[in-house]
Amino acid sequence: MLRTPSIQAILLPVITLVMAACNSEQKPVEKDIAVTPEELSEKTVKNIRRELDYAGGHNGNIGDSIFLSNPALVSSLYGKEDFKPLWSEMASWKTGSDSLVSFIKSSRLFGLFPDDYHSTFINAIHDRIAKDTAGKTDSKDAALWSRVDILMTDAFLHLVKDIKLGRLPNDSVSLRRDSVVTDETYSAKLTEFRLRNNITALMSALEPKHQGYQAIKASLAAFLEHSNDKEYTKVPPMKENPAAFRVALQKRLYEGGYLATDTVMADSAQVADAVKAFQKDIGIGVDGQAGSGTLRSLNLTDHDRFVSAAITMDRYKLLPETMPERYIWVNLPGYYMQLRDRDSVKIYSKIICGKPQTRTPLLNSNLSDLVTFPQWTIPSSIIEKEILPAAKKSPGYFAKKGFSLIDGNGDEVDPYEVDWSKYKKGIPYRVVQGSGDDNALGILKFNFPNKFAVYLHDTNQRYLFAQAMRSLSHGCVRVQQWKDLAYQLVRWDNGQDGENEEEQIKASPTEDSMSAWLERKEKHSIRVRQKMPVYIRYFTCEGKNGKLVFFDDIYGEDRILRQRYFARK
Repeated sequence: MLRTPSIQAILLPVITLVMAACNSEQKPVEKDIAVTPEELSEKTVKNIRRELDYAGGHNGNIGDSIFLSNPALVSSLYGKEDFKPLWSEMASWKTGSDSLVSFIKSSRLFGLFPDDYHSTFINAIHDRIAKDTAGKTDSKDAALWSRVDILMTDAFLHLVKDIKLGRLPNDSVSLRRDSVVTDETYSAKLTEFRLRNNITALMSALEPKHQGYQAIKASLAAFLEHSNDKEYTKVPPMKENPAAFRVALQKRLYEGGYLATDTVMADSAQVADAVKAFQKDIGIGVDGQAGSGTLRSLNLTDHDRFVSAAITMDRYKLLPETMPERYIWVNLPGYYMQLRDRDSVKIYSKIICGKPQTRTPLLNSNLSDLVTFPQWTIPSSIIEKEILPAAKKSPGYFAKKGFSLIDGNGDEVDPYEVDWSKYKKGIPYRVVQGSGDDNALGILKFNFPNKFAVYLHDTNQRYLFAQAMRSLSHGCVRVQQWKDLAYQLVRWDNGQDGENEEEQIKASPTEDSMSAWLERKEKHSIRVRQKMPVYIRYFTCEGKNGKLVFFDDIYGEDRILRQRYFARK
């Protein structure tokens, strides 16, 4: 015979759950004064447990609009210690506490923002406790001791995360492995620090080893020493109001110390010299013209530039921990390409990248082949936006540009025999530009697999490399030093100029062969047998000779990240 459960048996679990919920709803106390050190320790333990219980039910909030970055991990760490304080003991700070507080204050040297790590609250509580010299109020307040202990633990864990992984989420080209930082990793780092009191060495060991990252970090101290919070006059685009533009430009250059006065209008030569001095100081192309890129730089504050440095440092954290020995590195805002060999730059070249409307995509790939005297098959996007409208105006556009119209059978079609008016978007033809000196790809291109149909190549408009602002292409990357790059790749592919010179890859073309093809203007495909990674990236800051250099945010990528992840910094 089955027994019917008693009403007490039914209600007991419910009552237990309700009581537990009520306990978790108890707000942290604002003040909890202890009389003796022993009582302070007991009260601190109770308050730590209470605050973490409350945080668990309130999305990390522990009161006073303070939110923990990782409440679950913080609670777990304290649970293993029976909720005893980690940074103090009976009204005295433990070893390492002061160095952690000091590190947080100076965390900008790591591209961080102190208030992300509760700096204001931690410093305020430390000051209150220090000022209680009589030892009767704040220094005996268990609520203060518990609060600051939790904040310091959360700050430490948050520092480890941000220094190791950064604040940016993985994107389509990220090569980072987030799994390398587990809860056990955080716990181990905290234990290591509490044992050794080695905060700077510990945090530095978490940083990327990439030379570019280290160069930025090495330049931050000098930048921060001379930076200020000054707001400068905003310079509007000239086309909006030329008169207002000239007045604002002179005022801004005067505020920066580049002109002697802002009351008497300077002549054009003086303004150009001042603009050149500004461009040289911040490390952008020097041409004396206050174009769109220079205006964007003039309208940035030192804080804006620090955020750009911080974003760039985080972008390095999205790269693999160990880069390949050799690779091609393209930095779009810097308008340059590097062929890197271990820790040195083997070849440096100016580049021309995509316009803001036809951006060069960020990507990872590997070179597949080189093509001498390539033909250019125009992408459908360019056909729709440029060639079709031009053909409707005059079919003679094809001859003028050296384009051929090819049908599905591979036969050439006379543009004058096509009824262009019936096409709105695409056309049932390929448009091909023959190889030669007039070809838009120049006389050599570098192919690598990618879904965007972009590549590196020479150009028939080499004079454009003299321009400071070089976001001018349809998306591919034009390389000024294409010949140096091609010959170096062939040498490496033949096993030359490297550590394994005896390992010759006989099937790979030699330098002499390529020279002959270029001399005879012949089209040939040269397969790249040894893996050569290609990274196209978007970094707006770099360190050079101990100084930060900033590049124009040509595609507005930094602006988007600033608004999304750094808006309140």
